[in-house]
Amino acid sequence: MHIEPGLVAPAKVAIANVGAIAIFAWGFKEQVKEFLKQPWILMKSLLAAAFFSLFMQSYSIPIGPSELHFVGAMAMYLTLGFTPTLLGFGAGLLFQGIAFDPGDLVHLGVNSLTLMLPLITTHYVSGRQYFQEALSKRLSWFNIVKLDAIYYVGVSGMVGFWLLVGDVATPFASWAAFMASYMVLVVLEPVVTFAAVKGLKAFEDTKIVARLTSVRSLTIS
Repeated sequence: MHIEPGLVAPAKVAIANVGAIAIFAWGFKEQVKEFLKQPWILMKSLLAAAFFSLFMQSYSIPIGPSELHFVGAMAMYLTLGFTPTLLGFGAGLLFQGIAFDPGDLVHLGVNSLTLMLPLITTHYVSGRQYFQEALSKRLSWFNIVKLDAIYYVGVSGMVGFWLLVGDVATPFASWAAFMASYMVLVVLEPVVTFAAVKGLKAFEDTKIVARLTSVRSLTIS
């Protein structure tokens, strides 16, 4: 989901940076609101950034104009919550750029939006009903697969968007190959997500799991 430096013009990168900063600021404001009720929520964001960085570094394959990564998005989203995962994406990409690949900092806003916007869409279209008591719904294997599919279709669409508005002509076949490669993750990630949620649910009454995860609000079948 990384867009290689040089594919998007500086003016468009600047617009993406503004958009990413605005979303990050909104997410941080929402998290501050929750802080009084959940003092440990900021730690969840740090955990999301750490896990995201670990996942990204563990699996990275260049494919055409982008890279295929194991993101672990739904595993983080369902175990840590919406705003911690949203902020974790931005913080994780910043950390990776500083620590491992400074060249990626050029497209920090572009790559952040690629991950953040599909997460927002997934949350408000389908995901939030599993967290809110008023919308409470059981989380099943099928529902996890559905959430992953929505998210990765969004990520692939965002990559296509950046290539479409980029200044370097990119063959449609290159984007199609990238999108097809994500189907492997759509199959793999639900397994990881289900295992993470199910495993943490077994310890949901312990202090550390209750404070640092959101699994107590989930009902899993």
